[in-house]
Amino acid sequence: MRTTTGTTTDTRGRRRPGVAIAGAALSDTTASPATAYSLHAQAARRALADAGLDRSVVDGFASAGTGVLAPVEVAEYLGLRPTWVDSTSVGGSTWEVMAAHAADAITAGHARAVLLVYGSTARSDVKAGRRTGNLSFGARGPLQFEAPYGHTLIAKYAMAARRHMIEYGTTIEQLAEVAVQARANASLNPEAMYRTPITVDDVLSGPMIADPFTKLHCCLRSDGGAAVLLVAEDLLPDCRTRPVWVLGTGEHVSHSTMSEWPDFTVSPAAVSGRLAFERAGLTPAEMDFAQLYDAFTYMTLVTLEDLGFCAKGEGGAFVEGGRLQVGGGGLPVNTDGGGLSAQHPGMRGLFLLVEAVRQLRGEAGERQVSDARLGVVSGTGGWFCSSGTVVLGRG
Repeated sequence: MRTTTGTTTDTRGRRRPGVAIAGAALSDTTASPATAYSLHAQAARRALADAGLDRSVVDGFASAGTGVLAPVEVAEYLGLRPTWVDSTSVGGSTWEVMAAHAADAITAGHARAVLLVYGSTARSDVKAGRRTGNLSFGARGPLQFEAPYGHTLIAKYAMAARRHMIEYGTTIEQLAEVAVQARANASLNPEAMYRTPITVDDVLSGPMIADPFTKLHCCLRSDGGAAVLLVAEDLLPDCRTRPVWVLGTGEHVSHSTMSEWPDFTVSPAAVSGRLAFERAGLTPAEMDFAQLYDAFTYMTLVTLEDLGFCAKGEGGAFVEGGRLQVGGGGLPVNTDGGGLSAQHPGMRGLFLLVEAVRQLRGEAGERQVSDARLGVVSGTGGWFCSSGTVVLGRG
């Protein structure tokens, strides 16, 4: 059971302290910074300043994707010596899973203030010819049965999308609608990388990347960093911002080898979302917005189904008619423009949390969802390999 302040009670009625996000910020995302570490630092400083707290209060730290010993190296760079750390790495859902772990740690009294931070120079690395890694991981382990055939990450997503189209009649125009509406939201976001409106025809006429995905079905590549500070309830009087409460979380891992994925039309968000909503004591129908990982248009569509916003197979119809746009009369999704239009520096899960916090505080400017009180964030990792879902609310 949850109270309106974020405090919970257990089955015996005993009070459990609430956990809130007190600070959230992005680094500069369009310029070319010196290093990924500098992006971590910029985002971390801004998140702490947003909360009105000094770094000395931070006793928990979570990071992944940079250095050999993340989060040890990044914590050292930031001048932190945490007593609780997390380096969970499950792809794009890493940050929602880390937020869940951080909330549990704070509730258990293992930490009072946990900083989640990420930074990447993915775009600059490509432009400079620097290799940034391969998500197929060569031909080692289970993936040795796929890598020799050139089965790339994008091919896996494309194959899953095609399966949905075959089974449920989802059209390429409906998938293109996801990109069009993401761009419409991005047009309201001064921090978005691409803001010029696009049409369904623009999406369909672009160069083919992996059938059925043309270029605009795929996320952009950017530099950028993000940070979120989660705190115990007793720290809130020292904070300068309105708290955003962590109401419920869920996580789930599915597969790494495509042959071990039972159903290409069902993502692991079907489990992580159910758990998050159950633990929050809320339903999808109560959400005012959704921030969903969108490396490809199909990810948005199938995640909407799996979180319960529409029935399985009805995602195509659900996304039509501008329903994902801010002010579109439906469910605003990826209000900042998402990975398809705003920014996508390697892993985007932490950016989803920052945008959700801004919406719940009423700080999103032209793209603000009217009277937003509840929202859901859901990250996806790998090729639908993992999912983390977080339900958030303002007090």
